[in-house]
Amino acid sequence: MQSRDRETVLAKSSALETIRLCFVDQHGILRGKTIVAEMLDSVFDKGIGVPSTLLLKDTSHRTVFPIWQEGTEICDLPLSGASDVVLRPDPGLFFPLPWAPHSAIMLCDVLDRNCAPVAFSASAVLDRAVEALAEAGYEAIFGLEVEFQVFRRTDPALEHSQATIPPSPPQTENLTQGHQFLTETRYGEAEALLDHLRRMAEGMGFEPRTVEIEMGPSQFEFTFAPGDPKTQAARFVLFRTMVKEVCQSRGLHASFMAKPRLPNAAANGWHMHQSLLHLGSGENAFTPAATDALTPEASGWIAGLLDHATELCLLTNPTVNSYKRFSPFQLAPNRILWGNDNRGAMLRGLMMPGDPAARIENRVADSSANPYFAFAGQIHSGRAGLAAGQSAPPPSETPYTAADAQKLPTNLGDAITLFETSPFVEACLGADVQSYLTKLKRAEWERYLMNLSEWEHQEYFGLF
Repeated sequence: MQSRDRETVLAKSSALETIRLCFVDQHGILRGKTIVAEMLDSVFDKGIGVPSTLLLKDTSHRTVFPIWQEGTEICDLPLSGASDVVLRPDPGLFFPLPWAPHSAIMLCDVLDRNCAPVAFSASAVLDRAVEALAEAGYEAIFGLEVEFQVFRRTDPALEHSQATIPPSPPQTENLTQGHQFLTETRYGEAEALLDHLRRMAEGMGFEPRTVEIEMGPSQFEFTFAPGDPKTQAARFVLFRTMVKEVCQSRGLHASFMAKPRLPNAAANGWHMHQSLLHLGSGENAFTPAATDALTPEASGWIAGLLDHATELCLLTNPTVNSYKRFSPFQLAPNRILWGNDNRGAMLRGLMMPGDPAARIENRVADSSANPYFAFAGQIHSGRAGLAAGQSAPPPSETPYTAADAQKLPTNLGDAITLFETSPFVEACLGADVQSYLTKLKRAEWERYLMNLSEWEHQEYFGLF
């Protein structure tokens, strides 16, 4: 830690009352503790302890590892007895909160008691991927397109009977009506809210570029300036947090769920734009010399992303709900292929001669993904294609009907099995990380399978 960065943050914090010390958990959710600003100097030196169970919870907030069993550990980190891990704040990730001007968020690294990084934490997994790519002589740049919905709350679901695990969802109604893609009058209806969210994003240094009316009712999209993987991962998580907190304060409910179970609601995608730069020169390795040509790097990167798409779906599409989004002819992919400027393809090639922003857009991910894990998967996949000297197949013009194209997994259970049994995942992420994420997501999948659905009740209650 550079002392200058620390002193700068301490000077900024002197005008604040509280600092929210947070880390990005396994689901891309911020967790942590809030301290009074006067404590920050000592926390830089000693860190602050939090229960290790925060790393062991599924999406319902249940701890799914046997912490009361002797010898429980992951990556040599002992976890028995809900012992502590340490959060150490990163002064380069200090974000004053425009909607709560007395406070700030500071992102933290997760360390063990010996001050070593916890190897299966989201930030550590991405760090290793970035380092591996640098060893190959490249740097990845990512751009963000994030879709989400904002609804008006009609019932916040605060009854004691609704305080279940997980809690009952709030009841909502649309903020804007109807499917109105990029329609100006719909923007006018939501302008006050969208202006407020944009100003908050600008105030936190996220560099938003566009604010758009998306396809579905009450659905919006923000895009952001490109940046390095760690910066973009932090922006994504903080933006999602900011939108939810700001909307909550206005009597609204924001959701980044892949496909809400609401009449006529559209699915929320997260499109990962990615380029590869040569270290040293900074030149874009994807910029072709001729139209409809691919550089060796672009060809190998595409091949790697296609080859490992199924086994890494757990990172780009991490929930039961994620797989309800893979519908044909809905601008979301359902097959593993690529196309030139084709929004139905999983990979959309946007590479023209002389374009310094030449890039590949991966449209598979949804807005519930953990960006640290998702970016790590993209980097490892693309690097593998480069290292093997692979070439991309011909682009497709019929992404939803290509008979020879492999389909994406249709449910979380299949995605878990593909991830769990993948030698590639084990080689890139490590067997411990592979096992850790498998156990977390399998707990979620098994709870889903044991849940009695409305379909079952309607199908069988009267029949038998």
